Amino acid sequence: MPFQLTQPDSPEAALQRVVHFFEHLQPGDVARVGQLYTADAQFKDPFNEVQGISAIAHIFTHMFEALEAPRFVITQQVQNGAQCFVTWDFFFSAPRMDDGAIQTIRGATHFVLREEAGVWRVAVHRDYWDAAEELYEKLPVVGSVMRWLKKRANS
Repeated sequence: MPFQLTQPDSPEAALQRVVHFFEHLQPGDVARVGQLYTADAQFKDPFNEVQGISAIAHIFTHMFEALEAPRFVITQQVQNGAQCFVTWDFFFSAPRMDDGAIQTIRGATHFVLREEAGVWRVAVHRDYWDAAEELYEKLPVVGSVMRWLKKRANS
């Protein structure tokens, strides 16, 4: 169901909608991405770079298909008008990693909001997290190579 604005919208209110969306995200919520993102929104993370609501929705749909019980916990928020930065912990399990044990990726997101027709939405969503440390090092074969490389680089 679309959100209803009862008073003039603001970047601060938009960020709170986005935070609430991600902290409560379930597979059925992916269809609501268009309420939070502009039609031409850009999304980038270590594995994807897409533009548009359907492409962004596809990323979240794939997340629910590939992972078990994915969830975000927003740990901090910083906002200066339309520029927003949040840090988060992402929890999930994956059948092919550590026998389904719960994994955690710590990262951050830069959001740029834009006002259209009185409603503030996300125009840019850029995730920052270290795929090598947070993901590859946890894989059985690749992880041992990554840990060895890291140890050699630190020597």
